[in-house]
Amino acid sequence: MLQSPHPLLPYARTMTDRLEEWAQRRPQTIYLAERDDEGWRTLTYAAARDAVRACAQALLDRGCTAGSGVAILSENGIDHAILGLAAQYTGIPYAPISPAYSLLSTDFSKLRHVLSLFAPRFVYARDAKRYANAFASDAIAASVPIVVSEGTIAGRPFERFARLLATVPTAAIDIANAGVNGDTVAKILFTSGSTGLPKGVINTQRMLCSNQQMTLQAFPFFAEDLLMLDWSPWNHTAGSNQVFNMILYNGGTLYIDDGKPTPADFARSLHNLRDVSPTAYFNVPRGYQELALKLETDAELRSTFFRDLKMMWYAGAALSAPVFEHMRLLALRECGEEIMMTSAIGATETAPCATFANWYSHVSGNIGVPLPGIEMKLVPTGSKLEMRLRGPNVTPGYLHRDDLTQPAFDDDGFYKMGDALKPLDPDDYGRGFLFDGRIGEDFKLATGTWVNVASLRIELLAHLRPFVLDLVLCGHDQEYLSMLMIPNVAAVADARSDEAVRAVVLERLETFARAHPASSMHVRRAVFIDQPLSIDAGELTDKGSLNSSAIRERRRDAIEQLYSPIAHAAIIAIG
Repeated sequence: MLQSPHPLLPYARTMTDRLEEWAQRRPQTIYLAERDDEGWRTLTYAAARDAVRACAQALLDRGCTAGSGVAILSENGIDHAILGLAAQYTGIPYAPISPAYSLLSTDFSKLRHVLSLFAPRFVYARDAKRYANAFASDAIAASVPIVVSEGTIAGRPFERFARLLATVPTAAIDIANAGVNGDTVAKILFTSGSTGLPKGVINTQRMLCSNQQMTLQAFPFFAEDLLMLDWSPWNHTAGSNQVFNMILYNGGTLYIDDGKPTPADFARSLHNLRDVSPTAYFNVPRGYQELALKLETDAELRSTFFRDLKMMWYAGAALSAPVFEHMRLLALRECGEEIMMTSAIGATETAPCATFANWYSHVSGNIGVPLPGIEMKLVPTGSKLEMRLRGPNVTPGYLHRDDLTQPAFDDDGFYKMGDALKPLDPDDYGRGFLFDGRIGEDFKLATGTWVNVASLRIELLAHLRPFVLDLVLCGHDQEYLSMLMIPNVAAVADARSDEAVRAVVLERLETFARAHPASSMHVRRAVFIDQPLSIDAGELTDKGSLNSSAIRERRRDAIEQLYSPIAHAAIIAIG
């Protein structure tokens, strides 16, 4: 059993208690800011508290209850925040739902699933025009009212969000607020569906508040000086519970980044970073890779970014050692000292952080040690150590799915993360842990040799840049490893020809095989996927990550070609 030597200190009753506190102590401090036509639209803590109370009254007036809450379809924004906090203020659950289920899907199957499971009293989206197709579908029952901030909806009634904000609060909301406690459901966060249809993870006030206190004890400066620019979506636990709640719990300021770490949207993030000097910064590895390249050549951006920065952290995947070192050296060059660059691990079910490295570690991928209040045990599973957790930040289960809740916990009440860890130093667990893949992700070749999928995938991706955006390893019970490659369309288009790309990939696979001769360490055959991945078929999660099992199932013909004795022109083969 692993535990922090530091006890968990008392934490807030509810997240909205913190809103009330900051509205009194820091009334004119900017709480939220979002882009508008004139620059930044800002909201102070005092104004936020007033808006939340008005909106909370409106929810009660419209019949929302603990069993009939609010579904939010749209992206991060001030109105989204007010509505979510208003629901929490009165003990009404809300569900921020992935915009991809409405905007990228063509059959709306996931949207239909989550709305039938959650059964909202009404549905909100900021822009009626953007969500017109979802509103016109049968995923949203005709009996469910719709609220929008802007635009109109043809063919069905709707209400303006401004009308909710104009509601006059009464004593009813104070009575409702007094009844909210640690067991009250704050929100339902739906998992990305990487293993099937999304599950609704119950998030209680105790989970959210205890986890923020844990994180604050790891990083005390949050209480005095927390300003962030962040894009991470609020329908995911990293954005909704880690970043958004961290700002609110500590009375900080959040600038909502309307960019993303993608080729199409990263320029907006860079534009926003020219206006905002964060004290803490979060991104995924791909975001840091692009940011490092820009900071290297743009002195003005580099100065603004590092001016007030105290820490950087990353999650979602391993940060490559070259990018980690590049960011470290950029900070050293600009500031004359190192800035902490760290990581953590957690899940939607743990609100989210279970561990954090709150020291200067020069090892990329160090996810630290358990936070105060968390019990962690490592259970040998095959050749790996499975991480299991118990604490006040752990979910009580899944919405209307007792069949999933029970197997998610062991006999001692520990949540089974499904993640494997390995100690950085087997003789000193206090130095932290490294992520060691997902339990059940690895497979055996016909030789009986295990393939460590997570580490091999990372190495291959680094070796095949820039032409391969992602990949799926194949080879269960086969004689050799193969892979399906997702092309980086922009990089392939910039190449002289498809043949030139194939030649480069072949040469790099041959080089990799010479350096890694073991059958479990190199790929003998590979093919580019020529059809886009489908979110409706489950190949792609709403976060943009791959569902490897769904891809293998849907691309069985391609995999058969990889193992066919008959040569196929599309296959890249070594040996």
